[in-house]
Amino acid sequence: MKQINNKAVLAILFLFVQIGMYSCSSDSSDNEPEEEEEAIVKTLTTDKSTLEFTNTESTVDITVTTNVDTWVISSSGTDWLTLSETSGTSGTTTISITAEENASINSRTSTVTVNANGVSAVKIPVTQAGASSSNGIYPDYNLNPLPADMTGMTSTATEIASRISLGWNIGNTLEATGGETAWGNPMVTKDLIDFVKASGFDAIRIPCAWDQYLEDVDNAKLKLSWLNRVKEVVQYCVDNDMYVVLNIHWDGGWLENNINESSKEQVNAKQKAYWEQIATHLRDFDEHLLFASANEPAVEDAEQMAVLTHYHQTFIDAVRATGGKNAYRTLVVQGPVTDIIKTNELMNSLPVDTVENRMMAEVHYYSPWQFAGLTEDATWGKMFYYWGEGFHSETDIERNATWAEEAEMEQTFKLMKTKFVDQGIPVILGEFGAIRRTNLTGDDLQLHLDSRAYYIKTVVEQAKANGMLPFYWDEGSLGNNGFGIFDRSSNTVFDQQILDALIEGIN
Repeated sequence: MKQINNKAVLAILFLFVQIGMYSCSSDSSDNEPEEEEEAIVKTLTTDKSTLEFTNTESTVDITVTTNVDTWVISSSGTDWLTLSETSGTSGTTTISITAEENASINSRTSTVTVNANGVSAVKIPVTQAGASSSNGIYPDYNLNPLPADMTGMTSTATEIASRISLGWNIGNTLEATGGETAWGNPMVTKDLIDFVKASGFDAIRIPCAWDQYLEDVDNAKLKLSWLNRVKEVVQYCVDNDMYVVLNIHWDGGWLENNINESSKEQVNAKQKAYWEQIATHLRDFDEHLLFASANEPAVEDAEQMAVLTHYHQTFIDAVRATGGKNAYRTLVVQGPVTDIIKTNELMNSLPVDTVENRMMAEVHYYSPWQFAGLTEDATWGKMFYYWGEGFHSETDIERNATWAEEAEMEQTFKLMKTKFVDQGIPVILGEFGAIRRTNLTGDDLQLHLDSRAYYIKTVVEQAKANGMLPFYWDEGSLGNNGFGIFDRSSNTVFDQQILDALIEGIN
């Protein structure tokens, strides 16, 4: 037989091996598992990325689209937004979002958030415009609002009240029509404030005019020189560790005589413009400085009280919006005519504030007016020269007080304690006093002066007993029918009897 070539045999064997390997490879592929299906991607979208509302009540619709089984929607930290739905399921859903009317002059913000499991939340910023109190009448003077700054502003209104024992008014001076010295008082000096502090007062009320100090009347722009002058006087007080209440006083009556619906737009515009400028210029003072909305607003009924509350709200909003220390400053709002009885009856709610426990109420007390201020007999009553138990005249009987003596004063002051002080709202007795009737002579004059001192002491005692902060009204007059206790031209005490009565009242 013929021998087979070795190389040929090896080639045949290699071929069989290759065929076998191919067969094995083909068979093993039949046993591999099938590929897995692709995972479903979860989605959650809305058709709007922001929501903007006007200040009036209005509604905006948004559409939520998702393939997630369930989702929820909410608004953050606000009660002025209402959602027609708060949850939903897979698919497309339309939700109506309603914003209540924004009566504030400031805009406000919120966030609407849509959440679902396994997918990122959708956050929609919401803004609502503030009411235009000026309606374009005056420019916006809140030009550089600052972040809220609590430095030196940690005390609540109640804590500040606990540090005020006796206050004094720089009356008939910075509010004087025609200029600081127009009503007979000299310019306020640091020496005067130093002397007042040394005499026993720890707080100053600054009645202040603004309307006559305009650089631009059409735009209600205040003179920088006047803002600086007021700041200077405030600084005198703060340097003495005294608390200061700065207001918009009578000021020609632009606010106080126009508390009605027909005047509301114009008055609110000016209130906003002035307080934006005042608050911005004095923003760096710490909690020793308090702002007061008005003086003695002429309100006689509930309808007028609602308008006054609107003016106070404009004041609060304007001050707070300037930021910095003003975000926490204690603010003071006045009752109707600052009369205690009317305030008790009509001031049943305070404006809304953005910070808690930073508000005080203010009333004044000159009762009975026939004793405290009446300078000639009127058809409704005669002047009283003598007030209080033990101080009635036995010979000049028709001039004895017949009402608003001790018991009635105590009852009246308790109204403020119940209505405000017991609710954590301090009350400033921003003005009180009784005129000095030096046209009397002899025993009548002495009895009058003694009864007047007793009256002043009793007011202070009753104010302190009922949680009110007494600020004596001093208009600088040292003559007949005057209230003055200091001679401001020499920085000396003119009426030591009344100063002693004030100090005795707080001790």
